[in-house]
Amino acid sequence: MENSETVARVAAMERRYERAKRAVERMKRALDGFEAAQEDFALLSDYYDGPLWRHDFEADEAGTLSEMKRGVLSEDGLWDVLCERSELLERLGRGSAEN
Repeated sequence: MENSETVARVAAMERRYERAKRAVERMKRALDGFEAAQEDFALLSDYYDGPLWRHDFEADEAGTLSEMKRGVLSEDGLWDVLCERSELLERLGRGSAEN
C-alpha cells in the first residue's frame, strides 16, 4: 500500500530531478559554445587593445564604412562582452556548486 506522503514526496522530487536534469543539459551546451568561442574572445581582445579598433571606429564615425553590421565598433558593446567573459570565468572558477 502506498503512503500518500511518500507518493507526494517522490512526485515532488521527480519534478525537481527533471528540472535539474534539463538545467545540466542546457549548461553543458552553453559551456561547449563558450569554450568554442575562446579564440574569438582572444582575437577580439587583441583587436580592441590594439590600434586597429580605434582606426576602424574613427572610419565609422567619419561615415566611410559601407552599410554593414558593426556592433564591434560600439563604444561599450565590445568592452562589455569582454568584461562579461571575465565575470563568467570568475564564476566558473569559484565552483559555485553547493550541496
